[in-house]
Amino acid sequence: MDTRFPALADLRKRAQKRMPHFVWEYLDSGTGSEATVARNRAALDAIILRPAILKGEVETNLQTSLFGQTYSAPFGMAPVGMSGMMWPNAERTLADIAAAQDIPFCMSNVATRTPEDMAPHIGSMGWFQLYAPRDADIRTDMLKRIWDAGFHTLVFTVDVPVASRRERQRRGGLTHPPRLTPRILAHMMARPAWAWGSLRHGMPRLRFIESYSDHRGPLPSTAHIGYLLRTSPDWHYIDALRKDWPGNLVIKGVQNPDDATRLVDAGADGIWISNHAGRQFDAGPAASDCIPAIRASLGPDIPIIYDSGIETGLDILRAMALGADFAMLGRGFHYGLGAFGKRGAQHVIHILREDMICNMGQMGIRTPQDVREFRA
Repeated sequence: MDTRFPALADLRKRAQKRMPHFVWEYLDSGTGSEATVARNRAALDAIILRPAILKGEVETNLQTSLFGQTYSAPFGMAPVGMSGMMWPNAERTLADIAAAQDIPFCMSNVATRTPEDMAPHIGSMGWFQLYAPRDADIRTDMLKRIWDAGFHTLVFTVDVPVASRRERQRRGGLTHPPRLTPRILAHMMARPAWAWGSLRHGMPRLRFIESYSDHRGPLPSTAHIGYLLRTSPDWHYIDALRKDWPGNLVIKGVQNPDDATRLVDAGADGIWISNHAGRQFDAGPAASDCIPAIRASLGPDIPIIYDSGIETGLDILRAMALGADFAMLGRGFHYGLGAFGKRGAQHVIHILREDMICNMGQMGIRTPQDVREFRA
């Protein structure tokens, strides 16, 4: 596999051939003209690191501590909505891999499994991503279920106040729940591995959200049942959430340094810089461009997590060179699942680790954190 599929781009090509078209367009699309997607890539490519010579033999160590826990590498699995639609049984498969590899697995609020379903699979690697429930009683019950299932880090997403248009996704024909139109059935039949897996594991549904709503009708292509329960949060919501949640609290979708400092003052344990991988707003900055100012505003001690546009281990090092402590990927792991199932997702970890180690060797550094000294 390492000779035929040495990069995430190779897995992406194979995954596209094995996923139904409407699924692929949901996973791979941005919003608008996808200018923000392009900016994310261009900004990462513009981060220049200096190689070094005559460093002798260097033994690299990717282990990284975050919130008092040691992970085997400075990256993990970001939340992806309806993950189990991207590939059958995706959430449990990815959680099993993450637990075995000692990297975080972040489950989406709009996953196709419940927190209780995932409890036997997450080990000590469980993070949970939450959108803001409007009803305080629902929020309290959700948080209790998440905590009782063994998730210790809550990732509260703040960059989705409303559904974006995601034109590619609309053209793909996806609705929530999926309607079995002749077009959608044709897409499914053209991808037998996906179709057979979905029959085995059940057609994907948002089981966690559905447990709080009796709505069963169709919704627009870029919305889902979760939008019937959620609100657009304000600053008071952060205070309420901090009071209800006993574990680590990370705020995801931050791009402004003033917001970052205010969030830490409100009780956030970490800041997650993200533009939702270009899926929400097509006029915003590249996410990596936001890292230096936020790091300067927070100082050295508050953890910064980064996502949006990562395709290689070198991209992770680039983000860390700007001041990030950790990186998360969502699409990449689903490209791996789509390409080869479980072993494809495992191969993503191998690709990222090997690429980090190779590039760390070029700089003669032992740990990923040392990369900050080599930014050109």
